[in-house]
Amino acid sequence: MTQSPCRSLWRDSAPAAPDLPSLQGHHQVEVVIVGGGFTGLSTALHLAKEGVSVAVVEANEIGFGGSGRNVGLVNAGVWLEPDSLDKTLGNVAGRRMYDALAVAPDYVFDLIAEYDIACEATRHGTLHASVGKSGLAQLQRRCQQMQERGAPVSLLSDQEAKQRIGSNKFNAALFDPRAGTIQPLAYVRGLARAALQEGANIFEQSPVTAIEKSHNAWRVCSELGAIQADKVILATNAYCQHGVANQASKFVPIAYSQLASKPLTEQQLAQILPNKEGVWDTCTVMSSFRLDQAGRLIFGGMGAEGRALSNWASQRVVEIFPILEKVEWEFCWTGNIAYSADHLPHCQQLQQGLLSISGYSGRGIGPGTVLGAELADWVMGKRDELSVPTSTLKDIPFREIQRLFYELGAQTYHLGQQAHALS
Repeated sequence: MTQSPCRSLWRDSAPAAPDLPSLQGHHQVEVVIVGGGFTGLSTALHLAKEGVSVAVVEANEIGFGGSGRNVGLVNAGVWLEPDSLDKTLGNVAGRRMYDALAVAPDYVFDLIAEYDIACEATRHGTLHASVGKSGLAQLQRRCQQMQERGAPVSLLSDQEAKQRIGSNKFNAALFDPRAGTIQPLAYVRGLARAALQEGANIFEQSPVTAIEKSHNAWRVCSELGAIQADKVILATNAYCQHGVANQASKFVPIAYSQLASKPLTEQQLAQILPNKEGVWDTCTVMSSFRLDQAGRLIFGGMGAEGRALSNWASQRVVEIFPILEKVEWEFCWTGNIAYSADHLPHCQQLQQGLLSISGYSGRGIGPGTVLGAELADWVMGKRDELSVPTSTLKDIPFREIQRLFYELGAQTYHLGQQAHALS
C-alpha cells in the first residue's frame, strides 16, 4: 500500500476560481455574509437575484472550509431518521424541515443547470449500505418512515446491493433516486460566479476582525477594510472563528478525511459502482465511497489524515472490492464537520439583524443550498420562519474533550480493524 500525498483532488480538478479582491476600504450594502461556502454563497446569490445589495466576506478562499472538502454526496434530508426528527422538533416543525430538505437535491441540480455550473454533476442516486443486523434494521426503519412521507426510496436486497455496489460486504442498501454526486469545490466556485453575475460582491483573503453594532447598522471589519450593513449572516459552520460572536462553542468540529485513487481500469469500473451512485455505510465510524468522472475511487472516513487512516482505507477498500488487489492513492484531504448537539442545523438570531447558521453535521450541500434560499426570503420579509430551528443554542460542554473523543475513537477503530485483518 502507498502512503497518500496530502493534496486535494477537488483543488486539482476544479475549474479555476473567479478572481476576487480582498476587502479594502469602506463599503455599504444591505446584507453582509461572513463565509464563502454553500450557505453563504446561496444566500448571496438569491439576495442579489432579487436586487438586494449583498457582500460575502471569506477569510481564506471561496470553498476553503467544509464546502470545498467534502465527499460530494448530494442527499435529501438530514442524518436523523424522520420519526426521530419529529420527536426532536415536534411533529409540525419536524415535518416542515423534512419536506423542505426532501427536495434539496432538486435545488442543487436546478441551480447547476440554470447557471451552467461545471461540477461533474451526476444524478444517479445514492446508496446507504448496511453492515450487520443493526445496520439492516436501521435501513428498514428509514425506508418505511421515508416511504410513509412520500419519498421514492427502495430497500435493495443483499443480492441487489451486491450488483449495484460491486461488493458482497453489505447485506442491503437504501436507494434514493433523488440524490447524486458533484465535485463540491467546483460547485462552490460555480455558485460564486453565479452570485457575481447577479450583482453580489465577494471578498476573499479577508479574515473578519470585528463585528460591531453602531446605532441601527452593523459594521463588519477586516484588517484593511470594513462594510456597513443592515444585517449580518454568519455562515462559517465548522470554520467559525472563536472571536466572532462566540459561535464556535455551539458545535463540535470533527475531522473527515478522503483519499482518491488513480483512475481504475475499464474492467474494474465495469464491476465497481457501474451506475455511479455515491455510497455511505451504517457503521458507527462511517465511511463513504464514490467514483469521479475520471474513474478514480474516492474513499472517506472519520478522522484526520495520516498513516493510520490511509492504511485502514487501503485495507478496507480491498476488502470491499477484492478486484482492486491493492490501491495507490494519488490524493488525500481533510475537512471539518460541525456536529450540533442534536445533529441538526440551526439558525440563531444572536441580536437584531445578526444571524448565525451552523450545525450541518456532515450533510451540507443540499441543506446549505436550500437554507441559503430560505435565508434570502427571510431577510427580505417573504417568509415568517425557516425550515430549521431558530432557538438560541447553548454552549456544548467539554467541547474540546468531545472532539478528542471522536478523533481518538476513529483512530482506535482504524487501528483495531487493521489488527483484526492481520490476526
